[in-house]
Amino acid sequence: LDHGSGEDRDGGGRRFSILPSRARFRAASSSHPRALRRKEQIRSSASMAMRTAASKMAGTLGLRVQSNGGAFQRLMATVADGLKYQPSHEWVKPEGDVGVIGISDFAQSELGDVVYVELPEVGSTLEKGETFGVVESVKAASDVYSPVSGEVIETNTVLSDEPALVNSSPFEKGWMLKVKLSNPSDLDSLMDSKAYSSHIEEH
Repeated sequence: LDHGSGEDRDGGGRRFSILPSRARFRAASSSHPRALRRKEQIRSSASMAMRTAASKMAGTLGLRVQSNGGAFQRLMATVADGLKYQPSHEWVKPEGDVGVIGISDFAQSELGDVVYVELPEVGSTLEKGETFGVVESVKAASDVYSPVSGEVIETNTVLSDEPALVNSSPFEKGWMLKVKLSNPSDLDSLMDSKAYSSHIEEH
């Protein structure tokens, strides 16, 4: 899943993460009045204590903690078992010779409130790694990439009226399309839930 604007790709066509850049805290300079400097020191200490406590909790529960300018943007991302994931945060659920496709909980949380989902026509042919649609949120418009190759046999038409299902139920009601797999071995190169959990923790 990548931002749809041209600025999110380099000349070689490589895709970039949807993760927004993180603001860094800058300590007050020594030229500030003593009262302001003391206030910043207290604020920094409190923020560090919160991050440390949350990180310990995350390590215990297998969650991911992120911050943005000292504020927590995301305390946990659910990773469903029984699915296969690709690094760009799309998932596929194998059901015989059919794959159900959507985006992960981590991806929807980074995008924010989804307001529009563009999906391909039934009968379209998808190639693994190629874009098949667009998800627009209050933050960005992002391309969505197919984790497998095959023919689109069904799309989730409910999303045209209720795109927010991608946020509230990314692994169930927020699924996007079903594909008849043309190359089942595509699944072998994807990550299982454990590997994907490690992937989002490292990024």
